[in-house]
Order: sequence, then C-alpha cells, then structure tokens
Amino acid sequence: MMEKDMYVKVGKRAIDFIIGLIALPFILLVTVVIAPLIYFNDKGPIFYNAERLGKNGIPFKMYKFRSMMVNAPDIRNEDGSTYNGDADPRVTKIGRFMRKTSIDELPQFLNVLLGNMSLIGPRPDPLDDMDIYTEHQKRKLEVKPGITGYNQAYFRNSVEQNEKFENDVYYAEHVSFILDAKIFFKTIVMVLSHNSVYNDASNLSESEKKKIEHMRIDNE
Repeated sequence: MMEKDMYVKVGKRAIDFIIGLIALPFILLVTVVIAPLIYFNDKGPIFYNAERLGKNGIPFKMYKFRSMMVNAPDIRNEDGSTYNGDADPRVTKIGRFMRKTSIDELPQFLNVLLGNMSLIGPRPDPLDDMDIYTEHQKRKLEVKPGITGYNQAYFRNSVEQNEKFENDVYYAEHVSFILDAKIFFKTIVMVLSHNSVYNDASNLSESEKKKIEHMRIDNE
C-alpha cells in the first residue's frame, strides 16, 4: 500500500510532467497543421473545452480538438453513454480522421501538465454522470482521470457504460507502475489497429435515432 501511495503521489506525477513536456513541441506542431483544417471545415472554433469530473469529483475543463459541428446536439445511447458512431452526422470530415487516429485527444497533454489529468487513468466523465454512479463506482474518482486508461487500452468503445465504470474502479484499486506501462503500450496497439473506434447505433433509442436521421437529411 505504501508503494502504491508513493507511486500515485510522486512517481506518477513526475512521469506525467516529463512526458507532458516532451510531448509539448509535437502538440504545437500538430496544432499548426490541424487548426486551419478544423477552422476552414465549418468556420468554427479549433478547440472543444468540456467540463468533466476530475479527481474527488472536482470539475475541470478538459481540452480537445473540436471534431463535431458547432452546436451539435447531445446524443446518448440507451445506457446513458455518449453515442460515437461511424456514420455520426455531427462529426466533421476532419473530425472523423482525428477520432480514428485519436489526434483530437492531444490537447489533453496540457491538462496533464496542469495537473488535473494523468497520462493513464479513467477517462473523465461528464458532470451529470455523478448522478448515475453507484457508491462503488464513485471510487473511480479516487485517481486522476487519464488521456487513456484501462477501458481504452483493452476495450475502447466495445463495452457498455456500466462495465466501463466498473473497469475504472478496478484500475483505481490496482493502480501501479506495471499496470500503467501495460495500458500505455496496449493503447498504442489499439490506436494503430483502429479497433473498436465506434460504438453500435443499435444501442440508441428510437428518439435518438431520429435525431441522427434528421441531421443526415439536413446535411444533404
């Protein structure tokens, strides 16, 4: 237990800060290239800044490259998770590429440097997810959220929300340098293989399916 506490409080933060500094020049280079493509696609903002649940449930602003159209409606699967389909009409052309390659997540290295995220940890949830956690699932908030995590490395978008929450708790209870290293390298394999990038539209309610269909018609 003492080794775990030392790693979480000292070692993990040191690794995060060093990797964040190393990644910063690369992120700036990607931003110079990708920012005009995002802007000229629909003349909208470059970044999407979302309020998310941080460690101990404290809200923070998470940074991403914007991959959806401005003012896109919120569409949820029946289990309450965010819909992320291959034919999602809310996603821009450049956004589709960024999602497949996970480039849209790169600005979160700024969150890592600021200390409200870690390289490895549970993906940060929307603020209203606090209302649907069980008491057991709230244990996921005992660690900082991450750019990637146990779910993203081994399942990505192939499991339902409740299972994701339970996997996050498993990580929070077993966090270690070895587990983080396994997740890091497994994430690289998952991203390069493009497996489980999208979830299934069959998990949508009829009303949410109609939202998507109306957007497709409007975009034609």
